Amino acid sequence: MFSACNTYREHVHKVRVSMDSKNVVAFRVVTFCLCLAAANSVDFSYPAVFNFGDSNSDTGELAAAMGFLVAPPNGQNYFITPSGRFCDGRLIVDFLMDAMKLPFLNAYMDSVGLPNFQRGCNFAPAGSTILPATAASISPFSFGVQVSQFLRFRALSLQLLQEKKFDQYVPTEDSFEKGLYMFDIGQNDLAGAFYSKTLDQILASIQAILLEFETGIKKLYDHGARNFWIHNTGPLGCLPQVVAKFGTNPSTLDELGCVSSPNQAAKAFNVQLQAFCSKLKGQYPDANVTHVDIFTIKLNLIANYSRYGFKQSLMACCGYGGPPLNFDSRVSCGLTKILNGTEITAKSCKDSSVYVNWDGTHYTEAANQHVASQILTGNYSSTLLGDKTPFLL
Repeated sequence: MFSACNTYREHVHKVRVSMDSKNVVAFRVVTFCLCLAAANSVDFSYPAVFNFGDSNSDTGELAAAMGFLVAPPNGQNYFITPSGRFCDGRLIVDFLMDAMKLPFLNAYMDSVGLPNFQRGCNFAPAGSTILPATAASISPFSFGVQVSQFLRFRALSLQLLQEKKFDQYVPTEDSFEKGLYMFDIGQNDLAGAFYSKTLDQILASIQAILLEFETGIKKLYDHGARNFWIHNTGPLGCLPQVVAKFGTNPSTLDELGCVSSPNQAAKAFNVQLQAFCSKLKGQYPDANVTHVDIFTIKLNLIANYSRYGFKQSLMACCGYGGPPLNFDSRVSCGLTKILNGTEITAKSCKDSSVYVNWDGTHYTEAANQHVASQILTGNYSSTLLGDKTPFLL
C-alpha cells in the first residue's frame, strides 16, 4: 500500500544532508503530497469527521470554552496568527483532513466567525483526559463530556435538518452514520498521573481508563457511529516537559534521553488499547475499527530525527532556558513573567521546521506533517472491517 510514498522516502536521508532549512521544508511538502496522492488512490473519503481528544488535536476548543486567547508565536507558520492550536501551525488532524479533501474542523465551542459544521466537528480540548476530570484538571471536558457534547450536537443538528433550517451549517443525517469518528486521547491520563502516583499504580489504572473509553465508544455506536479511527498514545517520556520534571537523574533516562517510566506506561496502555480495538470489533461486527500506532511513528522520528531533516529532537523551539531542553515550567510559550525580579519571555526559535518539539509538550507543524505522512502510508494502521462496509484505508 502507498508504495510510491514508501519508495520515495527510502532515499530521504541521502538527499537531506546537503539541504538548508528552506529546502528541507520544500522537500517535506513534496513528500507529503506524494503520500496525499497515494491516500487519494484508495477510498479514504468520508462525508464528515467527528474528532475527540486533547491538545494533540485541539483546533481551538479549550481557548473558546475557557475564554482565553492562545498567545503568539503559536500559529506563526501557517495561520500567521494564533488559531487556538498549541502549535506553530497545523496539527496531525489538519493534515488528515487535507488527505480527505475536507476543510479543517471547527471547534464545537467556538461561536465566532460563523463556524460551519457540515463536514464535521471537533470536540477535543487541550488538557483533556479519558477519566472524569477532577478539581486539579486543566480541562473539565473529559472524554465522557465530549461524547455528551456530541450527542447534543447530533440531536440539535437533526432537529435543524427536520425544520429545514441552517442545512448548510450542520451535517446531514447520513453523515452521522457514514462519517469518521477520530480519537487521540489518553496522554494526559498517563503523563499527569506521574505527578502523584507510582508507575505500578499508573499501570494498574489503565484498565479503568479503557473501561471509561469503552463506555463512550458504546454511546457513540448506539447513536449510529460505525467508523472508528483510534490513535494510540505517543512516547510521553520524550517530551521536554517530562524530561525536565522526571529526568534529572541520568539513571531514569534511556539511550535517546527520554524518561523510561512514562514510555513504559505508554507502551502498556497501547498494548491494552490494541486489545480493546479487537474486542470492539468482536462486539460490533458491522463497525470498522482502525488502530493507528502513533507511538512507533513518533519514537522513530525522535530516534532518527536527522534522517528526516530535523536538528533538534528533545529541545523545545518555543521556551525558556536554552539547551538542552529550552523548557521552564514557570513560563509557557509566548508568555512573559517576572521570576526572581527578572522579566523573562518564552520565545520561539528562529526556525521551528528543524525542531521536533514546539513548546515542551506539543510537536511542531513540521513534525506533525511527518507523522501524518507516515499515517498515510498505511504501514502503521490495522483496520478491522465491518461485515457490510468496503475497505476504508
